[in-house]
Amino acid sequence: MTFKEVQELIKLVGKSNLTEFKMKNGDFEVSIRTKKYGRYKDRKVSTVQPSIIPVPSAPVPGTPAVTAPAAARSTSEATVPSDPGAAEKSGTNYLEIKSPMVGTFYRSPSPDKPNYVKVGDSVEVGSVVCIVEAMKLFNEIESEVAGTIVKVMADDASPVEYDQVLYLVEPNS
Repeated sequence: MTFKEVQELIKLVGKSNLTEFKMKNGDFEVSIRTKKYGRYKDRKVSTVQPSIIPVPSAPVPGTPAVTAPAAARSTSEATVPSDPGAAEKSGTNYLEIKSPMVGTFYRSPSPDKPNYVKVGDSVEVGSVVCIVEAMKLFNEIESEVAGTIVKVMADDASPVEYDQVLYLVEPNS
């Protein structure tokens, strides 16, 4: 399923009265849940559970090679921690929670509510750590790792890229 088809699917679910939609096609799986939400009362919320999608390692013969140096540069810059000490640790000891989509990162369900997680909090696999707004849908992002949050890598209410590191997590021993 292409990214454009996923976007279209999200739009269709948003327009319908469905509260939950699941689809599996080979290795690709998508689950969308909608509900009313705090500061976003009149908008839909969906839970995104990213899954691993196999990608060919070599270009397909007969297709033109596409390069995106600006996109690659912005993604790599976004994943480098601002603290040089954290950069060394992140490469060896820390796990990353990354954004599964492009959108706006929110640490809390509404401005008057506490953040989902903060530095020092323990997270389990499947626990909600933030929201990423994309196309007027507020997607709860769930942790795929268990451990303790050691650093928040994105600013609240700031734009994030696909695969950008949002949190660094020290794994449970």
